[in-house]
Amino acid sequence: MVTNQASIKRDGVQDYVTLRTTAAIITAFTFFMVWFFITTDELSYEIWRGLFTGLGMKVFTFATLVAVMFHVRVGLWQVLTDYVKAPGLRAVIQFVLNLIAFVYVLVGLFVLWSI
Repeated sequence: MVTNQASIKRDGVQDYVTLRTTAAIITAFTFFMVWFFITTDELSYEIWRGLFTGLGMKVFTFATLVAVMFHVRVGLWQVLTDYVKAPGLRAVIQFVLNLIAFVYVLVGLFVLWSI
């Protein structure tokens, strides 16, 4: 079966790969932060700021924020198509929740790069 790769429609494989990839990024970030809290004896503003001033940590955090946005986007689409049957209402709810996720990334980016 040949599919058009430029189409806007998604398929189940793409959603599966997106969810698993974003979950792996979010899990890696969570494990790193847990490791940081466990291995840091004294947590102060200077140590916290020092952690996030490095370029690697900024990129890792930004990648995690974007992963959260994509994870939310696919997950909410799946839940809303199952439970909200009215197409108009579903479209409005999806738009609002996707907008909130996008703003979340923008605010995170602003906070992250202002350090």
